Amino acid sequence: MKTKSLLFLFVLLSFMAFSQTKANLDETAIQKSLTYFVNSIKSKQIDQAVDGIYPKFFTIVSKEQMTQILNMTYNNPFMKIEVQDLKFGNIEKPELITGEYFSIANYFLKLKCNVSSLNDDMKKKMNSALTTKYGANNVKYLAAEGSYLINANMKACAVSKDKKGWKFVILEKEYKKELVKILPKKILDKF
Repeated sequence: MKTKSLLFLFVLLSFMAFSQTKANLDETAIQKSLTYFVNSIKSKQIDQAVDGIYPKFFTIVSKEQMTQILNMTYNNPFMKIEVQDLKFGNIEKPELITGEYFSIANYFLKLKCNVSSLNDDMKKKMNSALTTKYGANNVKYLAAEGSYLINANMKACAVSKDKKGWKFVILEKEYKKELVKILPKKILDKF
């Protein structure tokens, strides 16, 4: 009887360990793909970054428009944005919905936005926009450098057919109406 109990306990622990390892593999694959995506933006490899976006997203915003938006944001000579750091928060277990796996990934970016070439009126507008988007506690102005330091709490939906290569949609509340066209309701209800 004691042997059977020990055997049962061993099998149960082995099963739990295997399940945890599988979840960790999914999380690691998502982190790797998201890191590649963010590093592509950081190194100004915009076409490479655009390749990391979920293809169905391009039914809302064309690939060309997305490339243009990212170039205007990260290759703008008047307002230089630099990605300084990436940290991961909670990454949900992938869910299979209509033939694709979906997972919500929380991550944090530290951004530096140099606005020294903007006039005072534009700086005030920038301050207001950044504070509204990221919260007053997450935006700090460095007067000596003419830069904002931003701690951006971000969410992305990772999507994959095979749980190996992941593509992303950045989840922002103001775009939820558009994302209804490409993401399952079950996923949209989570953010």
